[in-house]
Amino acid sequence: MQDEIYKKMINRQRKWMLYFISVLVLGAGFTPYTTVFLGLLLGSVLSFFNLWVLQKKINKFGQAVIEGKRILGIGTVTRLTVAVLAVVTALRFDDYFHVISVIIGLMTTYIVIMIDFSIFETKTNT
Repeated sequence: MQDEIYKKMINRQRKWMLYFISVLVLGAGFTPYTTVFLGLLLGSVLSFFNLWVLQKKINKFGQAVIEGKRILGIGTVTRLTVAVLAVVTALRFDDYFHVISVIIGLMTTYIVIMIDFSIFETKTNT
């Protein structure tokens, strides 16, 4: 039962991230704020990758706990490396990407997780 709830949560979070990324693509294509939207897009795409890595590592961690094995980590170094790569890319190509937007875009996964959690808790408590 819990595994089914977890899989639904993963699918909801991925779906909302893809919706948000598609809105950013439209914003980059149809508004005069191209650099801001491209920065948000770069940060959000890499944030989506970080979400995928986190979900994959948490799944492996859960399996290791069930089987009584050890796991080294949950991908923190990978996620931090991706964040540094995004900021360095934005600094290198500052004509195309707005640096502050990239940093905000990197946070979108956590915002999606918090919103998803609050909506899910509101629905289950009523």
